[in-house]
Parts: sequence; C-alpha cells; structure tokens
Amino acid sequence: MASPPDPVLTAKSGRIRRARGLASRNSRQEQGRFLIEGAKPLEQALRLNGCVEDVFMTEQFATQHQGLAVEVEQAGGYCHLVDDGAIAAMSGAQSPQGIISICRLIDVPMADAIANPGPVVICANVRDPGNAGTIIRVADASGAAAVILAGTSVDLYNDKTLRATVGSVFSLPIVNGSDVEAAIATARESGRVVIAADGGGETGLYSQQARAVLAGPVAWVFGNEAWGLPIEIRELADHQVAIPIVGEAESLNLATAAAVCLYARFGLDLVP
Repeated sequence: MASPPDPVLTAKSGRIRRARGLASRNSRQEQGRFLIEGAKPLEQALRLNGCVEDVFMTEQFATQHQGLAVEVEQAGGYCHLVDDGAIAAMSGAQSPQGIISICRLIDVPMADAIANPGPVVICANVRDPGNAGTIIRVADASGAAAVILAGTSVDLYNDKTLRATVGSVFSLPIVNGSDVEAAIATARESGRVVIAADGGGETGLYSQQARAVLAGPVAWVFGNEAWGLPIEIRELADHQVAIPIVGEAESLNLATAAAVCLYARFGLDLVP
C-alpha cells in the first residue's frame, strides 16, 4: 500500500514557525542556519556540500521546477510542500518567489578567506544591505579573493543583503564580522598593499602610481555610505585612492565606486 503524501505545510506549522525565527540575527547565530529565497541562490548553494538542509516550495513552483527538487534530495536536503501563506510568512520580499531554503552558515575564518590569490575587499562599517550585497556580487564577478564585513557592517545573512548578492554569497569566501583594524592588519600581513577608497585621496585611480600598486596584491577598504572612511581608518592604509569625478555629480554610490575600483586593474593599460 502506498504511503499517503506529505501534508502541505501552512504558516501555523511548527516547522514554518521555526524557519521564520531565522529572521532574527540571534536565532541565526544560535542555530547556525539562515534562509535564502529563490531558485538561483539555491542552485548556487547546492554546489557547497552539505550547505542546504530544508527547502520549502509551493506546489506551483514544484511543478515548474521538478528537476530542482531532485537536485536537493540528491544533495542530502529535504523538500517540503507549503502553501502561499507559509511562503509569505517566511519571506522578507514583497513578492515571494515560491521557494525558501534553510542553509548552514557559510562565513569563514579570516585566515582562510585571505589565503586565496586576488584582491581582498574590506567593508568598513557598511550598513546598507543593498550596497553590501552588491559589493559581494561585484567582488565575485571581478575575481576577488574574499570579502570581509568588518566593524558595524550589516550582517551577511540579512535577507536584503542576501538578495542583493544574487547567489554570489556562495561563490567566494566571506568573513562575517571582524574588527576593521584587525582586518586591515591581517590583509597587510598576507602581503597585500592596503588601499583606502576615498574621494579626497591623494592618488588618482588612473594615475601612474595607482597603476604600479594595482599591479600587485592589494586589499581595498570601502567605507560607510553616508560618511565614508573616518580619518583613523584612512591613516591605516598604505594609499588613499580617489575615483576622478569629471562631471557635476558630487560622488558615486558606494557599490558603484567599489565596482570601478575592483575592475580598474583590468583596464589601466587602456587609459592614457
């Protein structure tokens, strides 16, 4: 006799209530788990052995993405059918995507993060989740070694931060929480030249001096969206580099500035 199908979980289910608790940073740290939303981030998470534990999807989503459920089960995870109310209860988005997953925390120790070759990105007190997540995405795209969320930077597992990474959170090492000064010191000890991105920097990003620095191993330090890097952090850097502003704009958005800086090493030879 065939086993009866598993019930469709609702927002009142104990399993759903426990998952909703992961919206709290304290609960995430206590349980060592966090939530991701969407198919693309899940596909990225499945590349990490043992990362994905439970996946909640609506019947409509499951019908449209049958292969994804198979991948989850092959990776050792468990799929659960839920109704729209359960997804809405767990989601932080205005328009839930029909699938939410529970994953194990993936942040790594500092020493492991900077062991890889390539630029290191230090976010010093970056509190806006959209900017932090986009910087992680840019760091991934540009081939950075790691991202360090330092000082009072937003939590890596904030739902808005995760959405802004568009899955890149699973593609490169990230240190979730560190002292800014310690991050800079560790980056320098790894043989990297520390560069503070600052609008008032003494060195232009496309200057000959910057070309020479960017030809070697570096660590970029990006500051808070509103007030940038405080003087005590800037003075810890080996160089303070400014992006030239030739139009009337006062400044660039933080994530945009990070993209310009991280990609500069690829195109310096093209700039007179």
